[in-house]
Amino acid sequence: MPLPGVRVRVSGEDAEPPPATRTRWAWAAATFFGTGLLRPGPGTWGSLAATVIWYGALSAAQVSGNTAATLTLLGVAVVTALGIPAGTIVARESRRDDPGFVVIDEVAGQWVVLAAASVDVGHALLGLALFRLFDIWKPWPARQMERLPGGTGIVLDDLAAGVYGLLVMVLVRVWW
Repeated sequence: MPLPGVRVRVSGEDAEPPPATRTRWAWAAATFFGTGLLRPGPGTWGSLAATVIWYGALSAAQVSGNTAATLTLLGVAVVTALGIPAGTIVARESRRDDPGFVVIDEVAGQWVVLAAASVDVGHALLGLALFRLFDIWKPWPARQMERLPGGTGIVLDDLAAGVYGLLVMVLVRVWW
């Protein structure tokens, strides 16, 4: 059962194709296990899920500093390697260039920002806000990367937004 005020869209602009026409692994990965089907704001839900997983995993493992950054960037590499082909398949099967329910790109971009964050709630929330800001704004060259074909464009624009957030996070870490 969804959270109050959260709905899963089953028809309309971002409707999924019938199950028989879906490549299951690609849909699971691209929607980050269904997170992209939450409304409103599937991208924000994807970023929030990525932040919670990042914080929970690194806190439970009791890692910080360079180890946390290395593990986070390893996660970015894995999610990107899966996200580009998954995004391409889901875009083709849904007949959309950049379906809103594909949020694996938000996961990758969010983790780029968090690679520079201390493993604490304050920095996690700041990283979430920074990524959402740059993902929505899409300063150059992020906006141009959206035009790349298939999953490449879907994922790379969010990685670029993540790099902008990472740069701000590095500056913030000088003082905080």
